Amino acid sequence: MRGMTNLTWNDLPGHPTRWWGIPVLAAMRRDYLAVVSAQRPLGDLVRQQILGERAVDIFDPELLRAVMVDHADALVRWARGPEVFAELMGQSVLVTEGATWQRQRRMLMQAFTPRRVAGYAALMTEAATAGLAGVLNDQGSGEVAMDALFSHLTMDVISRTLFSTPIGSDTAAAAHAVQVLSETALAEMFWPFTLPDWLPLPGKAAKRRAGRLLHGLLGSHIDARRASAGDAADTRPDLLGMLMALRDEATDEALSPQEVYDQCMVSFQAGHETSATALLWWSWLLAVHPEAQARARAEVDAALAGRGPGADDLAALPFLGATLKEAMRLYPPVAALLTRRLTREITVGGVRLPARTLVRVTPWLLHRDPRWWPDEPLAFKPERFLPASAGQVVHEIPRGAYIPFGLGPRVCLGQHFAVLEMTLIAALVLQRFELAPAGAEAPRPRMAVTLRPEGGLRLRLSRRLK
Repeated sequence: MRGMTNLTWNDLPGHPTRWWGIPVLAAMRRDYLAVVSAQRPLGDLVRQQILGERAVDIFDPELLRAVMVDHADALVRWARGPEVFAELMGQSVLVTEGATWQRQRRMLMQAFTPRRVAGYAALMTEAATAGLAGVLNDQGSGEVAMDALFSHLTMDVISRTLFSTPIGSDTAAAAHAVQVLSETALAEMFWPFTLPDWLPLPGKAAKRRAGRLLHGLLGSHIDARRASAGDAADTRPDLLGMLMALRDEATDEALSPQEVYDQCMVSFQAGHETSATALLWWSWLLAVHPEAQARARAEVDAALAGRGPGADDLAALPFLGATLKEAMRLYPPVAALLTRRLTREITVGGVRLPARTLVRVTPWLLHRDPRWWPDEPLAFKPERFLPASAGQVVHEIPRGAYIPFGLGPRVCLGQHFAVLEMTLIAALVLQRFELAPAGAEAPRPRMAVTLRPEGGLRLRLSRRLK
C-alpha cells in the first residue's frame, strides 16, 4: 500500500459485507480479536463497513504512527466507547475530549511524573508484602488462584496509594465488581445505546450492585478526606491528596470535586485491573519457562540480597523488566485500543481516508506480527528487550510495533506507575515462591476490557527455603 497515491477508502481491501454488517457486529461481540485477526491477511490498511459506518484497521507501525501521532489533532474517541466508560467512571481523562481533556491531562501529568510515582514505591511494597504473607499459610506448596491473588495485591496497592488505607475485607467484593463492570462494558459497546439499568434484564442487577459497591467504597474515602480538610496533622502523601491539591498552571484552577471523584474512580478501576492482568500472564509465562524464571530470580536475589525492592532497584533488574515487557507483548492487557473517529479527511500511505472514518488499532496483532518480531514471534523471549551484548545482533523494534500503553497524545498517564508496581510485585513474588503450572493446558485469552485468562488461572506455588 505504501507508495501508492490517489487511492480512497473504497480502494482498500476488505471482506464482503452482508446484511449491512450485522453478522460481523455479532461476531465481534463474541470474539473481537478473531474478527480483526481475519482482516490482517488482507493488508496493512483494511476496510470494513458496519451499519453504514466506514472503518479501517491499521496493521503497520509506520502507518499507525502517521495516524495516531502526526494526525492526532484529527482524532476523537468513537462516541460509543466514551459513553459506556463515562457511565462507569464519570467524565475522567479517559473519556473527555477537546479543551476539557487538555486541561485534565495537563493537570494530571503533574501527579504521574516518574519522580512522583517513585514516591509511591514504599506503599506499593508494603501492600504487596502484606498480601503475599498469607499465601500458602503454613504449607510448603499448593495451588493458588493467581487471578484472585493479583487482584488483591493490585487493588490493595491502588487503595493505599489513593487513600493511604489498605482495602482490607472489601478486596474480593471490589475485585468482583470491577470484573462485572468490565464484562458489562464490553457487551454494551456493541449496542447503539445502553438500556436503562433499572430494567429487569439479564446482567442489569449485577451491574447495579457492582456500581453501588464501588461508588460507596470510593465515596466514603473521599468524603472522609474532605471532612478532614484543613487538619494540619493530615499529611498523607497519597494520590487523593495530590489530586485535591493540583492546580492548573495556566489558570490556577483546581479540579472540581466531581473531577477528583471521577479521576479516583478511573484510577481505581483501570489502574488495578490492567496491572493485575499483566501480572497474571507474566506469572503463567514464567511458570512454563523455568529457565527464564530461574534467571529472573537469580537477578532479584543478587540485586536485593533479601531486602524489599524500591524504585531505585529497577535499573538493577533489567531481565525481570524484560520478562514483564515480553509478557505484555504476547498478552497486552489492553488488546484493542478504543476506536477513534476522524474529524477531517487525512491521507495515510497514499490513501485518502474521509472524515468520520473509524480507526481501529489492535496491539494484540501488532505485537505478534512476524514482520516486526521475526525471531519466533509467538515465543516467550525476554531477551528481545535487553540491550545487545558484544557480538550479538538484536532486532530493532520498529516504533509503533510495541504499544502496551497506547500511542500518541493519549498514551496511558499511569504507565510509570504500572511499570513500577508490576516490577516491585514481581520481585517480591520471586523472592518468596517458585512457580509451576497446575495443569497441562495453556489458558485461553478472553477479552473484556482487558485480556484475561478464561476461567481464571491457577498455578502451583512452592515456598522458597530461607
